[in-house]
Amino acid sequence: MKVRKAQPNEEDKKKRKKAVLFCISPDKQNIILEEGKEILCGDIGNTITDPYLEFVKMLPSDDCRYALYDATYETKETKKEDLVFIFWAPDDASMKSKMIYASSKEAIKKKFTGIKHEVQANCLEEVRDRRNTG
Repeated sequence: MKVRKAQPNEEDKKKRKKAVLFCISPDKQNIILEEGKEILCGDIGNTITDPYLEFVKMLPSDDCRYALYDATYETKETKKEDLVFIFWAPDDASMKSKMIYASSKEAIKKKFTGIKHEVQANCLEEVRDRRNTG
C-alpha cells in the first residue's frame, strides 16, 4: 500500500484502502493480508462514519497484527496524507505470537514504500488516541 494523490477517477478512489491488517499465516511461513480486515475509502461516509474508530475495532484483543493506516490530517497550509505502520502486540497475546511478530516486523516494513510513521501499541488506549499515529 502506497500513499498517493487521489485519482480523478471516482471508482479508483473508492477502491483505495484506508486501512489494512496483516497476520502471520497458519503455517507460520508467510505474512498475509487478513481477509475481511480492510477499510476502503469508498466505505467512508456510506457504511463507515469514523474510519479510525472502525480500524481500532478490527484489532484483535488477544493476538498480534501488523497494520497500515492512511492517516489524513490538515495543517495550516494544506491537507496531508501519511502512511502509518502499526505493530499491534496486545498484553493478552501469547509470548510466542509476540516473538514471531516482533522478529518478522522488519521484513514486512521493507515491502512498503512511503511509511512516514511507526507505532508499536500494546493496549487499546495507545491506539485510540489518534495523535499517536502521526
